[in-house]
Amino acid sequence: MDKQPLISFIQANIPNITVTKQGIETIAEHFEEVEFAKNEYLLKQGRVSSYFYLAEGFVRAFTFDTDGNETTTYFYPKDRAVFEAASFFLHSPSTENIQAITDCKAYVTSFEQLNRLFHSVPEFREFGRAMLVREFVAYKQRTLSMINKSAEERYANLMESNHEIFQYAQLKHIASYLGITDTSLSRIRKEFAKR
Repeated sequence: MDKQPLISFIQANIPNITVTKQGIETIAEHFEEVEFAKNEYLLKQGRVSSYFYLAEGFVRAFTFDTDGNETTTYFYPKDRAVFEAASFFLHSPSTENIQAITDCKAYVTSFEQLNRLFHSVPEFREFGRAMLVREFVAYKQRTLSMINKSAEERYANLMESNHEIFQYAQLKHIASYLGITDTSLSRIRKEFAKR
């Protein structure tokens, strides 16, 4: 199994630290390669998130509102850490589903293996910290944008931060992520196309 993409990803996401060859090999040993077909679930609502994925593909998280409508809560861009943090760290049933929206190759490790790495490889602690900070900031920005940004601004931000998602995600999923109707998304897309 070729773990070079995993190694490159970890090295690129450990800020200002040189990882020893032994350190990076130790980290890589704790991950296994898995594949997910388009629409396959990495996690289903109600189950405990026990795995941490580094995915080379596009993934989305979604839940259901009080009327039973599917609502996309997050799009994971290519080459991102994918897991449901609350379920993963608290060992509680997930309130979200995580689903591949393209065929994906991923490197996966368990909660137990991840903890071993945190305690035994200092460089991995920095990697884990960087990943958690990145995801926390992304969730916080999304939450705030639903309050203090217009639908057009949220659309522009998504285009800037994750424009490839428009090639892979269904428009109804993008609309629900932006907190707007399919019709509003269609109007906004037409307006942006004229610019």
